[in-house]
Amino acid sequence: QVQLVESGGGLVQAGGSLRLSCAASGSIFSFNTMGWYRQAPGKQRELVATITSNSNTSYADSVKGRFTISRDDAKNTVYLQMNSLKPADTAVYYCNAPLRVGGLFSWGQGTQVTVSS
Repeated sequence: QVQLVESGGGLVQAGGSLRLSCAASGSIFSFNTMGWYRQAPGKQRELVATITSNSNTSYADSVKGRFTISRDDAKNTVYLQMNSLKPADTAVYYCNAPLRVGGLFSWGQGTQVTVSS
């Protein structure tokens, strides 16, 4: 059973940057497309970035040009570099391998990102 541990969140002013990390316990990670999700209070969890096993990336329109997803399969870790942060980016951020509905692995605890105006 793969376990996911997200870290790197925090409180930052608008315009600032954060780098999130997601460490997976199992090597199966390297064979899967991975994604970063976020869930703001009172809203559904949304997928904001994905990276395939050969590092092709895609982004939600709301973060395109500001966020960069990357992966290090040797470390079983996926990253999310977030620049030019906005208050609307405030949410709990999670990683997982996307399915049509939900994620392939059990959800981790997430990491809180709070952007102040």
